[in-house]
Amino acid sequence: MLLRTKSSQFLRSTTLPVEVSYKQQNLLLCITENFLHFLQQCVSTKQVQQIHAQLLVHSIHKPNFLLRKIIQLKDSSYANCFFSHIPSPNEYGFNIMIRGLTTTWQHFDSALECYCKMKFVGLKPDNFTYPFVFISCGSLPAVDLGRLAHCEVVKNGLCLDLHVSHSLITMYSKMGKLGHARKVFDEIVDRDLVSWNSMISGYSQMGFAREAVELFGDMKNQDVVPNEMTLVSVLGACGGLGDLNFGRCIELFVQENKIEVNSYIGSALINMYGKCGDLASAKRIFDGMKKKDVIIWNAMISGYAQNGFSDETITLFNTMMEEEIHPNKITLIVVLSACASIGALDIGKWIDEYASRKGLKHDVYVGTALIDMYAKCGSVDSAHHIFESMARKNRASWNAMISALAFHGRALEALSLFNHMLAGGDVDQPDDITFVGVLSACVHAGLVDEGYRIFSLMRSYGLAPKIEHYACMVDLLSRAGCVEEAWDLIEKMPEKPDEILLGAVLGACNKVKNVEIGERVMELILNMEPSNSGNYIISSKIYAYMKRWDKSARMLKLMKEKGVTKTPGCSWVEIDSHVFEFLAGGSLNQYAKEIYEVLQLLYEEIKPEADTSTTDFA
Repeated sequence: MLLRTKSSQFLRSTTLPVEVSYKQQNLLLCITENFLHFLQQCVSTKQVQQIHAQLLVHSIHKPNFLLRKIIQLKDSSYANCFFSHIPSPNEYGFNIMIRGLTTTWQHFDSALECYCKMKFVGLKPDNFTYPFVFISCGSLPAVDLGRLAHCEVVKNGLCLDLHVSHSLITMYSKMGKLGHARKVFDEIVDRDLVSWNSMISGYSQMGFAREAVELFGDMKNQDVVPNEMTLVSVLGACGGLGDLNFGRCIELFVQENKIEVNSYIGSALINMYGKCGDLASAKRIFDGMKKKDVIIWNAMISGYAQNGFSDETITLFNTMMEEEIHPNKITLIVVLSACASIGALDIGKWIDEYASRKGLKHDVYVGTALIDMYAKCGSVDSAHHIFESMARKNRASWNAMISALAFHGRALEALSLFNHMLAGGDVDQPDDITFVGVLSACVHAGLVDEGYRIFSLMRSYGLAPKIEHYACMVDLLSRAGCVEEAWDLIEKMPEKPDEILLGAVLGACNKVKNVEIGERVMELILNMEPSNSGNYIISSKIYAYMKRWDKSARMLKLMKEKGVTKTPGCSWVEIDSHVFEFLAGGSLNQYAKEIYEVLQLLYEEIKPEADTSTTDFA
């Protein structure tokens, strides 16, 4: 009896905590489910922090759920801090963080650091890890790490995973290694629509338009039905090729299959027509869009700008503002290029102020566009101020500022800035455009020896001189009267000289009265550019100087026989944000009398100064 009693007491003493434990576990599970439910409803970081605090109080350890929500709310600093305090993140936690760094914030360097840390602590990346690793590698690009990761994928037998294969295609495409991308594509056994889209998009975005269109044909031959992404990529390729007929076929396909012309399809069609020069069709698509977002407006504005219709670009931008559509950085960059082309400084200044108000001025591309606009509108000091105030500069920023200084005759400043760029190390290495700008500075300053030095320096950076660089050197030598050296350089060129380069030499021959070289140039340039009146006039002057009147007259007669007329000079003036164009010899508007009166007053003011300058000079 005693034994039974003791046994019963023992059983009660051992089973009671177990019963309590079950109750506690059920209660804890219920609390956890409630907190996780509330976590999903959170719309701010503060609310997540409150849930986080309650989970800590109840000793509930659910870091991956919290991390996923924090990333969803796009709080970068909180996510990084939270992840760094997780004692031992598992594979799922690392995958969440790598994905967030890649897709939410585009912090590709940090994503790859996280990936390397994952491997360092002994965890094995899987098919959910690698797609985002490859996206990060392609975006930077990180070529070596991308190749190593590809080897790991092969070693771990993940090649058959479609998500991994598609991200590999994207990575190699962004790196410009289209051969590697195509090899991955060809090795996919069961291709789906995403497989085709990845490869077509890679070709299209990297400028391999012909290959994109051909692959689209292969896709249709295999009865794979294209979707919105396919059509957008192919339309981009059509624009790159200038293939208007095929682009129209794509629009017809959209109509026949009753595909909704949404923002992406609509903007792709407008862009295609714009690049093909068919602005009427682009405007038809634009006008037919019931809902026009900023992407649609940007497409139409870009179409006008690309085709040289700067006035229409600015007019449409003003209409966009009246419609209360807020421009983004792409809008501003395009409109600034239009302002630069026609010298619309007032509008450019307004965009500068708008960018400052909206926090867009810190963007490196907007800043570079502002530099270009101010420089081409003659306000080089404002351009320099923008350049100096930029927190981050890319190669295009340096190029724009160097070219601006060179164009405005501030050659020594341009050369100094170039040397400063070189001193920066590998961050912003000079490219072809940089050297064109610096050589132009040498041209304006007449620095022949420095020009030769910089021309030779190109090889040190793995750059082969192109026709633009030869043109600068020929122009430099021609202005210095070194016509023979200029002609020798032309003969050593890897390409045939163009009419611009030959025009510079012809002008120099006229200046130094070198008929021998001049005749060689004439023969080439008149065949290349038979409708340029300037070439005939200069040739006639060269012969006239040598008193070879028959050949001088023959040039003018030849010009007349071919119906070549002298192109009238043209200038613009901006008044109250409106740009007016004036042609030499053209008819003026109703304010002609007032304009001529003002011109006469200006002439009266400057004539004494001009006379004094001439007398002093003599």
